[in-house]
Amino acid sequence: MPNDEIAVLANPTAGRGRHRVLLPGVLQRLGAAGHTVRLLTAGTGAQAEQACRRAVADGVAALVAVGGDGTVHRALQAVAGTGVGFGVVPAGTGNDFAAGTAAARERPEGVPDGRERPEGVPDGRERSEGVPEGSLHAAEAIAGALRDQRDHRVDLGLVRLADGSRRWFGTVLAAGFDAVVNERANRMRWPRGRRRYDLAILLELARLRSREYTLGLDGAEHRFAGPLVAVGNCPSYGGGLRILPDADPADGLLDVVIAAPLSRVALARLKPLLRLGTHIRDPRVTTFRAKSVQLDAAGIIGYADGERIGPLPLEITCEPGAVRLLR
Repeated sequence: MPNDEIAVLANPTAGRGRHRVLLPGVLQRLGAAGHTVRLLTAGTGAQAEQACRRAVADGVAALVAVGGDGTVHRALQAVAGTGVGFGVVPAGTGNDFAAGTAAARERPEGVPDGRERPEGVPDGRERSEGVPEGSLHAAEAIAGALRDQRDHRVDLGLVRLADGSRRWFGTVLAAGFDAVVNERANRMRWPRGRRRYDLAILLELARLRSREYTLGLDGAEHRFAGPLVAVGNCPSYGGGLRILPDADPADGLLDVVIAAPLSRVALARLKPLLRLGTHIRDPRVTTFRAKSVQLDAAGIIGYADGERIGPLPLEITCEPGAVRLLR
């Protein structure tokens, strides 16, 4: 049975713990429209997902993620495809889902998959009002959207693994050098924090090699060798790296980027360009769009929303309007 509760998943370590100060104000603003606010408790990521699934099964009015992209990723596993409203209060180190969906317009009526647009219909890449940057403003916007019964349908990526399991993601799935770096960093116990990731980059650059990939785009197969592969629903990952600058989470399509074989120096020089998204001007970089993507390579573990997904091969599809975003 539907109820008037807002269930809130908050990551206690998001933004290096800054959310602890913000959380009371966020909860107060979420309840300003008269809804009961329930803070979900969980000690691990798996427990967080279970708590979100129970809340959605209980018929909550909305599920709200307070944190970064990792927190959003956990909540999406419960809310995707259910019709339950979803709100994001960006309070993490990386808030790429909030930023990417803020830039997305509503999908025009009669244009469900983004392949054809009537003349004069905006293409969804103009920046418009969306998820506010400030956590308290975001909470107010979510409460207002619930009060006014206002939401925006946005797409999600759906990953199917070889073992039959499925994972939703909101931003970018990495399956090249960045995924290898993530896997290396997760195995390291020292140093802590950002320095561990920086060290993992240096270690993996030292052993950089191109991988042999098989890439399927809506059934058309491509084979190539290279160090960089990413599949995106939103433009950025990693806290603002615009790996797919033209990706729009309301066009019904996934954006894909690959790079030809690069030397260590060339890859190091390419990475700073990601902040502006200008790397796609490099002739060694190629982009595609597709509704479904099949990706295979030996020895690669895919990461989406910064979270470990599993080994390739992976089948990735864009699921149009999979979540009702409250903003």
